[in-house]
Amino acid sequence: MAKIGIFFGTDTGKTRKIAKLIHQHFDGEAAEPVNINRATIDDLLAYEILILGTPTLGEGQLPGLEAECQSESWAEFADTLAQADLSGKTVALFGLGDQEAYPDNFVSAMGELYDIVADAGATVIGEWPRDGYVFTASAALEDDVFVGLALDQDNQSDLSAGRVESWVKQLKSAIN
Repeated sequence: MAKIGIFFGTDTGKTRKIAKLIHQHFDGEAAEPVNINRATIDDLLAYEILILGTPTLGEGQLPGLEAECQSESWAEFADTLAQADLSGKTVALFGLGDQEAYPDNFVSAMGELYDIVADAGATVIGEWPRDGYVFTASAALEDDVFVGLALDQDNQSDLSAGRVESWVKQLKSAIN
């Protein structure tokens, strides 16, 4: 079994596409990406390394509880994840957002996911520079860098492939 598990929440399918792209860059070292609405906490705990992805909806929330969300997602799983013991686990995060339509909450859901896994004892890797983005505020900033890979598939989709490739190289270096 691969030691890296990739789990994502999605509403429109954009986060799933990024999860698959990340998986491709791991050249067989990571398991196939799994939608969090099909996973259990035991599925996550089976891996040494977790890559978790989420879009940001509305005013910065994890997807899942708002009326426009079409499926269960991170919001429903958050309490379960928060109660898990993630000490000894390494977690990398990626988040999608729209920096033009939601400049006050760009990829903020990734910040919420960060708080959950960090409080549960995980070691978080994969921070990403804020350079190249134009937004007002984000709950995913820690010491002026993103807590994980920030992507804007609405306004900068042309940059995503290169950002993913660079980020996965960074993760591989940190893992090895």
